[in-house]
Amino acid sequence: MRLSDKVIVVTGSTSGIGRAIAERCVREGAQVLLHGLAPEEGVDVSKALGVRARFHADDLVDPASATRLVAAALAAFGRIDAVVNNAAAIVRSNLRTTTPEFFDRVMAVNVRAPLLLIQAAFPELKKNRGSVLNIGSMNALSGESELLDYSISKGALQTLSRNLANAHGEDGVRFNHFNLGWVLSPNEYALQRRLGQPEDWPQRVPKTYAPSGKLIVPEEIATAAVYWLGDESRPITGSVVDLEQYSLYGRNPLKS
Repeated sequence: MRLSDKVIVVTGSTSGIGRAIAERCVREGAQVLLHGLAPEEGVDVSKALGVRARFHADDLVDPASATRLVAAALAAFGRIDAVVNNAAAIVRSNLRTTTPEFFDRVMAVNVRAPLLLIQAAFPELKKNRGSVLNIGSMNALSGESELLDYSISKGALQTLSRNLANAHGEDGVRFNHFNLGWVLSPNEYALQRRLGQPEDWPQRVPKTYAPSGKLIVPEEIATAAVYWLGDESRPITGSVVDLEQYSLYGRNPLKS
Protein backbone atom coordinates (compact mmCIF):
# COMPACT_ATOMS: atom_id res chain seq x y z
CA MET A 1 0.00 0.00 0.00
CA ARG A 2 1.35 3.38 -1.06
CA LEU A 3 0.39 5.40 2.05
CA SER A 4 0.92 2.75 4.68
CA ASP A 5 0.54 4.08 8.24
CA LYS A 6 0.54 7.76 7.24
CA VAL A 7 -1.89 10.06 9.05
CA ILE A 8 -3.56 12.52 6.70
CA VAL A 9 -5.90 15.42 7.47
CA VAL A 10 -8.36 16.06 4.62
CA THR A 11 -10.59 19.12 4.90
CA GLY A 12 -13.99 19.12 3.25
CA SER A 13 -13.99 15.34 3.09
CA THR A 14 -17.62 14.35 3.65
CA SER A 15 -18.52 14.58 -0.05
CA GLY A 16 -17.15 15.03 -3.55
CA ILE A 17 -13.43 15.34 -4.19
CA GLY A 18 -12.47 15.42 -0.52
CA ARG A 19 -14.39 12.23 0.24
CA ALA A 20 -12.87 10.49 -2.78
CA ILE A 21 -9.37 11.47 -1.60
CA ALA A 22 -10.10 10.27 1.94
CA GLU A 23 -11.48 6.96 0.70
CA ARG A 24 -8.50 6.36 -1.56
CA CYS A 25 -6.04 7.25 1.21
CA VAL A 26 -7.63 4.70 3.52
CA ARG A 27 -7.46 2.04 0.80
CA GLU A 28 -3.77 2.83 0.43
CA GLY A 29 -3.15 2.21 4.13
CA ALA A 30 -3.46 5.68 5.64
CA GLN A 31 -5.38 6.86 8.67
CA VAL A 32 -7.51 9.88 7.88
CA LEU A 33 -9.01 12.71 9.89
CA LEU A 34 -12.18 13.64 8.05
CA HIS A 35 -13.55 17.15 8.26
CA GLY A 36 -16.81 18.86 7.38
CA LEU A 37 -19.57 21.09 8.66
CA ALA A 38 -22.37 18.51 8.98
CA PRO A 39 -21.87 15.99 11.81
CA GLU A 40 -24.41 13.55 10.36
CA GLU A 41 -22.56 13.32 7.04
CA GLY A 42 -19.22 13.02 8.80
CA VAL A 43 -20.35 10.20 11.02
CA ASP A 44 -21.74 8.32 8.03
CA VAL A 45 -18.50 8.65 6.05
CA SER A 46 -16.41 7.72 9.09
CA LYS A 47 -18.46 4.57 9.64
CA ALA A 48 -18.13 3.65 5.98
CA LEU A 49 -14.33 3.96 6.16
CA GLY A 50 -13.98 2.04 9.42
CA VAL A 51 -11.40 2.27 12.19
CA ARG A 52 -8.83 4.07 10.03
CA ALA A 53 -10.97 7.21 9.88
CA ARG A 54 -12.20 9.74 12.42
CA PHE A 55 -14.41 12.77 11.89
CA HIS A 56 -14.08 16.30 13.22
CA ALA A 57 -16.78 18.92 12.59
CA ASP A 58 -15.62 22.53 12.39
CA ASP A 59 -16.21 25.81 10.57
CA LEU A 60 -13.05 26.97 8.80
CA VAL A 61 -14.22 30.58 8.98
CA ASP A 62 -13.14 30.42 12.63
CA PRO A 63 -9.35 30.95 12.80
CA ALA A 64 -9.19 28.67 15.85
CA SER A 65 -10.47 25.72 13.79
CA ALA A 66 -6.91 24.97 12.64
CA THR A 67 -5.62 24.18 16.11
CA ARG A 68 -8.74 22.11 16.83
CA LEU A 69 -8.22 20.05 13.65
CA VAL A 70 -4.60 19.36 14.53
CA ALA A 71 -5.56 18.45 18.10
CA ALA A 72 -8.25 16.08 16.83
CA ALA A 73 -5.81 14.32 14.51
CA LEU A 74 -3.21 13.94 17.25
CA ALA A 75 -5.81 12.68 19.73
CA ALA A 76 -7.09 10.12 17.24
CA PHE A 77 -3.85 8.90 15.65
CA GLY A 78 -0.87 10.41 17.49
CA ARG A 79 0.84 12.08 14.53
CA ILE A 80 0.30 13.98 11.26
CA ASP A 81 2.13 13.14 8.03
CA ALA A 82 0.14 15.09 5.46
CA VAL A 83 -2.53 17.73 5.02
CA VAL A 84 -4.95 18.05 2.10
CA ASN A 85 -6.52 21.51 1.95
CA ASN A 86 -9.58 20.63 -0.10
CA ALA A 87 -12.45 22.51 1.57
CA ALA A 88 -13.54 25.61 -0.33
CA ALA A 89 -16.35 28.08 -0.67
CA ILE A 90 -17.32 27.68 -4.33
CA VAL A 91 -19.57 30.67 -4.78
CA ARG A 92 -20.67 32.89 -7.63
CA SER A 93 -19.99 36.63 -7.72
CA ASN A 94 -18.90 39.40 -10.04
CA LEU A 95 -17.81 43.03 -9.82
CA ARG A 96 -21.41 44.17 -9.42
CA THR A 97 -22.50 41.69 -6.74
CA THR A 98 -19.49 41.21 -4.50
CA THR A 99 -19.28 42.91 -1.11
CA PRO A 100 -16.52 43.33 1.47
CA GLU A 101 -18.19 40.78 3.74
CA PHE A 102 -18.60 38.26 0.92
CA PHE A 103 -15.00 38.66 -0.22
CA ASP A 104 -13.65 38.31 3.33
CA ARG A 105 -15.59 35.08 3.91
CA VAL A 106 -14.38 33.50 0.66
CA MET A 107 -10.78 34.42 1.45
CA ALA A 108 -11.16 33.16 5.02
CA VAL A 109 -12.23 29.69 3.90
CA ASN A 110 -10.21 29.34 0.70
CA VAL A 111 -6.90 30.97 1.70
CA ARG A 112 -6.64 31.84 5.39
CA ALA A 113 -7.89 28.46 6.61
CA PRO A 114 -5.32 26.46 4.57
CA LEU A 115 -2.55 28.78 5.76
CA LEU A 116 -3.52 28.48 9.42
CA LEU A 117 -3.94 24.69 9.20
CA ILE A 118 -0.47 24.35 7.68
CA GLN A 119 0.90 26.62 10.39
CA ALA A 120 -0.73 24.59 13.16
CA ALA A 121 0.35 21.26 11.68
CA PHE A 122 3.86 22.37 10.72
CA PRO A 123 5.73 21.01 13.78
CA GLU A 124 4.30 17.56 13.03
CA LEU A 125 4.91 17.87 9.30
CA LYS A 126 8.54 18.88 9.89
CA LYS A 127 9.12 16.09 12.38
CA ASN A 128 7.70 13.49 9.99
CA ARG A 129 9.05 14.95 6.71
CA GLY A 130 5.47 15.39 5.65
CA SER A 131 3.62 16.85 2.70
CA VAL A 132 0.85 19.29 1.93
CA LEU A 133 -1.45 19.07 -1.07
CA ASN A 134 -3.52 22.17 -1.78
CA ILE A 135 -6.56 21.69 -4.02
CA GLY A 136 -6.90 24.70 -6.30
CA SER A 137 -8.63 25.46 -9.56
CA MET A 138 -7.89 26.40 -13.15
CA ASN A 139 -9.81 29.55 -12.23
CA ALA A 140 -6.58 30.69 -10.54
CA LEU A 141 -5.32 31.61 -14.02
CA SER A 142 -7.94 34.36 -14.36
CA GLY A 143 -11.30 32.76 -13.72
CA GLU A 144 -14.82 33.02 -15.05
CA SER A 145 -16.73 36.29 -15.02
CA GLU A 146 -19.22 34.97 -12.44
CA LEU A 147 -16.54 33.51 -10.16
CA LEU A 148 -14.66 36.68 -9.25
CA ASP A 149 -14.00 36.20 -5.53
CA TYR A 150 -13.49 32.45 -5.90
CA SER A 151 -10.95 32.95 -8.69
CA ILE A 152 -9.01 35.53 -6.68
CA SER A 153 -8.85 33.13 -3.74
CA LYS A 154 -7.56 30.28 -5.90
CA GLY A 155 -4.88 32.51 -7.34
CA ALA A 156 -3.81 33.33 -3.80
CA LEU A 157 -3.80 29.66 -2.81
CA GLN A 158 -1.51 28.83 -5.74
CA THR A 159 0.92 31.53 -4.60
CA LEU A 160 0.70 30.17 -1.05
CA SER A 161 1.72 26.71 -2.27
CA ARG A 162 4.73 27.94 -4.19
CA ASN A 163 5.83 30.39 -1.50
CA LEU A 164 5.82 27.75 1.24
CA ALA A 165 7.60 25.24 -1.00
CA ASN A 166 10.39 27.75 -1.62
CA ALA A 167 10.58 28.76 2.03
CA HIS A 168 10.53 25.31 3.63
CA GLY A 169 12.28 22.89 1.32
CA GLU A 170 15.18 22.63 3.75
CA ASP A 171 12.72 21.71 6.52
CA GLY A 172 11.84 18.54 4.61
CA VAL A 173 8.17 19.51 4.23
CA ARG A 174 6.81 19.40 0.68
CA PHE A 175 4.05 21.61 -0.74
CA ASN A 176 2.35 20.73 -4.02
CA HIS A 177 -0.79 22.02 -5.65
CA PHE A 178 -3.54 20.86 -8.00
CA ASN A 179 -5.37 23.22 -10.33
CA LEU A 180 -8.53 21.31 -11.18
CA GLY A 181 -10.60 21.65 -14.30
CA TRP A 182 -14.31 20.86 -14.48
CA VAL A 183 -15.03 17.96 -12.12
CA LEU A 184 -18.35 16.12 -12.00
CA SER A 185 -18.94 15.97 -8.25
CA PRO A 186 -22.37 15.59 -6.63
CA ASN A 187 -22.28 19.27 -5.67
CA GLU A 188 -21.40 20.33 -9.21
CA TYR A 189 -24.22 18.21 -10.61
CA ALA A 190 -26.69 19.82 -8.20
CA LEU A 191 -25.39 23.32 -8.97
CA GLN A 192 -25.86 22.89 -12.70
CA ARG A 193 -29.40 21.61 -12.14
CA ARG A 194 -30.16 24.73 -10.06
CA LEU A 195 -28.82 26.82 -12.93
CA GLY A 196 -31.37 25.24 -15.26
CA GLN A 197 -29.48 22.35 -16.83
CA PRO A 198 -31.43 19.14 -17.64
CA GLU A 199 -30.98 15.91 -15.68
CA ASP A 200 -28.66 14.46 -18.29
CA TRP A 201 -26.47 17.56 -18.62
CA PRO A 202 -23.20 15.64 -17.99
CA GLN A 203 -23.87 13.73 -21.21
CA ARG A 204 -24.41 17.02 -23.08
CA VAL A 205 -21.15 18.78 -22.16
CA PRO A 206 -19.59 20.17 -25.36
CA LYS A 207 -16.30 18.67 -26.56
CA THR A 208 -14.77 22.10 -26.02
CA TYR A 209 -14.95 21.40 -22.27
CA ALA A 210 -14.63 17.61 -22.30
CA PRO A 211 -12.67 16.43 -25.35
CA SER A 212 -12.65 12.89 -23.96
CA GLY A 213 -16.44 12.77 -24.04
CA LYS A 214 -16.89 12.91 -20.26
CA LEU A 215 -16.02 15.16 -17.36
CA ILE A 216 -13.34 14.33 -14.82
CA VAL A 217 -14.71 12.56 -11.72
CA PRO A 218 -13.52 12.86 -8.09
CA GLU A 219 -12.00 9.37 -8.05
CA GLU A 220 -9.59 10.41 -10.80
CA ILE A 221 -8.41 13.34 -8.69
CA ALA A 222 -7.97 10.99 -5.73
CA THR A 223 -5.80 8.67 -7.79
CA ALA A 224 -3.46 11.55 -8.60
CA ALA A 225 -3.43 12.73 -4.97
CA VAL A 226 -1.93 9.47 -3.73
CA TYR A 227 1.29 10.05 -5.63
CA TRP A 228 1.78 13.58 -4.29
CA LEU A 229 0.94 12.64 -0.70
CA GLY A 230 3.22 9.62 -0.63
CA ASP A 231 6.97 9.15 -0.65
CA GLU A 232 7.00 8.22 -4.35
CA SER A 233 6.99 11.93 -5.25
CA ARG A 234 9.78 12.85 -2.84
CA PRO A 235 11.71 15.19 -3.05
CA ILE A 236 9.51 17.16 -5.47
CA THR A 237 7.98 20.31 -4.01
CA GLY A 238 6.46 23.50 -5.37
CA SER A 239 4.74 21.80 -8.28
CA VAL A 240 1.47 23.21 -9.61
CA VAL A 241 -0.22 20.43 -11.55
CA ASP A 242 -3.09 21.24 -13.91
CA LEU A 243 -5.55 18.35 -13.81
CA GLU A 244 -7.52 19.29 -16.88
CA GLN A 245 -8.47 17.61 -20.15
CA TYR A 246 -6.63 20.14 -22.29
CA SER A 247 -4.08 22.87 -21.89
CA LEU A 248 -5.47 26.37 -21.55
CA TYR A 249 -2.15 27.76 -22.70
CA GLY A 250 -2.11 28.57 -26.39
CA ARG A 251 -5.44 26.85 -27.03
CA ASN A 252 -8.15 28.43 -29.18
CA PRO A 253 -11.42 26.64 -28.33
CA LEU A 254 -13.06 28.08 -31.46
CA LYS A 255 -10.81 25.92 -33.64
CA SER A 256 -11.02 22.18 -33.86
